[in-house]
Amino acid sequence: EYGDKSSPPTLAPLVTDSAGDEEELQGKEPGNSCSPEAEQHVDIRDLSLKARDTCAEVLGKEELHENRAAEPAEDASTEEQQEAEDSRTPQEQMDALFHQCFFHALKCKVKKSDLPLLTSTFLGSHMVSCCPAGKQLDIKKSSYKKFSKFLQCMQHQRILQVKELSKGVESIVDVDWKHPDIKAFAVPEGFSSASAGQESKSEDREQVYHAPEIIPLYGVSTKMIPLFQESGHRKGSILSSSEVRNIIINYVKSNELVDETNKNFVKVNAILCDCLLDKSEQDEISHLKWDELLSRCLERLQPLHQVTFSGQEPVVRKGNIEPIDISIAQRSSNKKVTIIKNLELYGLDPQCVANTLQQKVQASATISPAPGAKDRVQVQIQGNQIHHLAKMLLEEYQLPRKYIQGLEKAPKLGRKK
Repeated sequence: EYGDKSSPPTLAPLVTDSAGDEEELQGKEPGNSCSPEAEQHVDIRDLSLKARDTCAEVLGKEELHENRAAEPAEDASTEEQQEAEDSRTPQEQMDALFHQCFFHALKCKVKKSDLPLLTSTFLGSHMVSCCPAGKQLDIKKSSYKKFSKFLQCMQHQRILQVKELSKGVESIVDVDWKHPDIKAFAVPEGFSSASAGQESKSEDREQVYHAPEIIPLYGVSTKMIPLFQESGHRKGSILSSSEVRNIIINYVKSNELVDETNKNFVKVNAILCDCLLDKSEQDEISHLKWDELLSRCLERLQPLHQVTFSGQEPVVRKGNIEPIDISIAQRSSNKKVTIIKNLELYGLDPQCVANTLQQKVQASATISPAPGAKDRVQVQIQGNQIHHLAKMLLEEYQLPRKYIQGLEKAPKLGRKK
């Protein structure tokens, strides 16, 4: 009804018994029996009528002829398939390419855990990656003209379900992986191994990540040299907290500084006085408790930390490790965004975190240079997403809570505005 009323292209007959098909067609559409065009192209019309009654309402009969004209060639030999491809119009070839990439993406790329999935992400990330080399998906060159119309047709066939979860944004909410068309689809040669390899790599990337082992260390500073030189340490010597504790205990015992009346206290000699007491305290304090003695000592040593990633050599860095910083910023029109910094310090790829978050919360996520930090980036995602972020960092990535800053800014649940 909407087409240009032109006849379908002349193709080589795909079914040998055309007489039987003509009889079937006459039985279904008596009005077409007297049309010479109907007799000439009986195979194509018969196929289109059988295959997609459900799509007739959406696409119109003319598009049906174009969409289904080449599908019998899928089971044919390579030569016959090549001949069929050569005889198809560019529009029919693009339709076939969209069908191939659609079923390939559903069969190999999309998992149940990915749902709901933005239709734009499904097209841009999953279907495009299934496109054969040398070809390009272009919905404008297909008979559908719009990707939403293509998905609407697939929905009529009960392959998937599309819903508008937010205004103007459609998402795939359900896929029937037991549908005969998905089960019957064969992944093209050259793709099966490659796509399986990509999938295993992506799965490995998710499974391989382990939270790094972080150990606080201490370097001997200039002021603390007198206290540590007895044990053979010099300026810059790196020690763990247990080593510092043992050195202090041995120093106190060897110099007989334990208070005789109360063994919980240590007498402060000249070296301890210079190393651990401020000038204002030197005349006032003559004894220190053990725990205070140790804490003062650790405070005056140079802070360091050792990071060990799975399968790698330990790396020692100066200072205390910066926590993953989560903050909420306000943008125009009272919109809020969540900003995440310092992911690189914990071996997390900001781009992967942004992509994962974007799929989980169905919101836009971007990456930009982190202000004031060289060679670092920050992830910015729309809305207050701290609940989702906390679940991902604490449960999936198994990061200790003490290395995440800003979780208290999560929105309170159960309150409606």
